[in-house]
Amino acid sequence: MNYCRISGLGYYLPEKVLTNQDLEKMVDTSDEWIRQRTGIELRHIAGEDELPSDMALKASLQALEQSQIKPEDLDFILVATLYPDQLMPNTACELQRKLGISNVPSLDISAACSGFVYGLSIASQYIQSGTYKNILVVGTETLHHITNYEDRTTCILFGDGAGAFVVSQTDDPQKGCVYHQELQAYGDLGELLFISSPGAKQAAKKDFNTGKQDTYIHMDGQKVFRKAVQIMCDAYEKALKDTGRTPDQIDWLVPHQANERILKKFCKSTSFPEEKVIFDIKETGNTSSASIPLSMARAVEQGKIKRGQDILMVAMGGGMTSGSILLRY
Repeated sequence: MNYCRISGLGYYLPEKVLTNQDLEKMVDTSDEWIRQRTGIELRHIAGEDELPSDMALKASLQALEQSQIKPEDLDFILVATLYPDQLMPNTACELQRKLGISNVPSLDISAACSGFVYGLSIASQYIQSGTYKNILVVGTETLHHITNYEDRTTCILFGDGAGAFVVSQTDDPQKGCVYHQELQAYGDLGELLFISSPGAKQAAKKDFNTGKQDTYIHMDGQKVFRKAVQIMCDAYEKALKDTGRTPDQIDWLVPHQANERILKKFCKSTSFPEEKVIFDIKETGNTSSASIPLSMARAVEQGKIKRGQDILMVAMGGGMTSGSILLRY
């Protein structure tokens, strides 16, 4: 049988930092208010000419080096992003070009904060079927471009960054495998978290070409909070039920870093120990599709997550979308 293992991880955070103290000067908020409600102290902001594909490249090169796989050995490139370099060519093709390779299928995935989990799920199917041997899966975001820094409810949340996995085929499940995966979407809840423009829906309006496009993130924070906790709890319980596992057999939960209060509420609701949850939002903010690979790569780098451990990843994003994967690292 073919199994899917994470052979390499990488991440990138831009040099520029936006602190809570900086935001105090921009909008009616305070460091204490932000920390109490989100757990965030700072977020990274991409440089003026730094594109999602540029950040994806830096994270990808790190993951490729760790996996000891050359770019030309890749069979597929998947890039999750909600704000690509441009509408066409896609960001995955731009990343392919910057890696110096060609003739490799390259696809963007748009599932907001769930995008990376969607991508990892797709990659694992191709690996396990034997179709491909090495797949690059990346989450990359420059969310500062679509953040309204006059909206105190959203501007405190979002940051920029990228994370990358190289997933490879193995015949030894002890070296890595996927035990469980599930993807979901709730289109009827789309109005809870959305960006209006660009898109055909807005292009049909008369003011589209007059500079009045609304390109900012809009969110109903309270409803998203409640739904996120529910989705995380449901995904956790289903993963345990479907695999016959007990909570103590999960070594780490690597969740989407949306809000520290969401993660703590999940732990309280499920009795899952906080010390087994990766909390990375303090220094990164919400980086959407980059969140899970970025936080896991950092946790491995810090010596928290180790080879042979079982990891549950859970994400929820605009759409609404959600995804979970239980795997052996």
